Amino acid sequence: MAKITRKPVPRKGAVPKKTAKAALAKPNAPAKKPLRATKRWTPAEVHEAFSRFRKANPEPKGELEHVNPFTLLVAVVLSAQATDAGVNKATRALFEVADTPQKMLDLGEERLRDYIKTIGLYRTKAKNVIALSAKLLSEFGGKVPRTRAEIESLPGAGRKTANVVLNMAFGEHTMAVDTHVFRVGNRTGLAPGKTPLEVELGLEKVIPAEFMLHAHHWLILHGRYTCLARKPRCEVCLINDLCRWPEKTV
Repeated sequence: MAKITRKPVPRKGAVPKKTAKAALAKPNAPAKKPLRATKRWTPAEVHEAFSRFRKANPEPKGELEHVNPFTLLVAVVLSAQATDAGVNKATRALFEVADTPQKMLDLGEERLRDYIKTIGLYRTKAKNVIALSAKLLSEFGGKVPRTRAEIESLPGAGRKTANVVLNMAFGEHTMAVDTHVFRVGNRTGLAPGKTPLEVELGLEKVIPAEFMLHAHHWLILHGRYTCLARKPRCEVCLINDLCRWPEKTV
């Protein structure tokens, strides 16, 4: 005998699910504010912003401690997904015993791990530092190369690493985009972009050459200490009147 399936009879006064959900939805909910600024800066405004950065801090310095281009390269490789303060704490002792590619190789991967074990991903980073030291000796005469492509060919070194080394060690007008520069570029509207490369190229396009040597340090420091990720300090921001962020608090 075939089984008879009966559709449930709705209770008197019951509201269908779709209707109930619709009833709970807030009518005419206001649209969310855009996360990015949309209006572009004028060249005069960009010049004014970096003039203020320069006046406040004429000679900004990177916060990664190093003694030569090699130790700078190592410090930047170690800094991926780590804080500069955490890297410095580990490298102070490390660079006392291994400040050249040959000394780093002599130290060896296992002992290197002991120096940097407080840094995230230290096992992979130790392997990369030993490998890049070997490559510097075998292909570059033990010297840090001076082109982006050559630096990027080293284990553990990407575009940001190359830009930092080229700028800090060799005075090139490069723009290293870390999480702070990426945030500032997008939030202020100075150089919005979906990727670090887009922001990098955008900043290089709008920042006058006279500011490019120190520009990435000014932007990093601004993002690290003023334009904070969760609660930006708009009240003390040097460029709050120029900033295009729709949610700024001043």
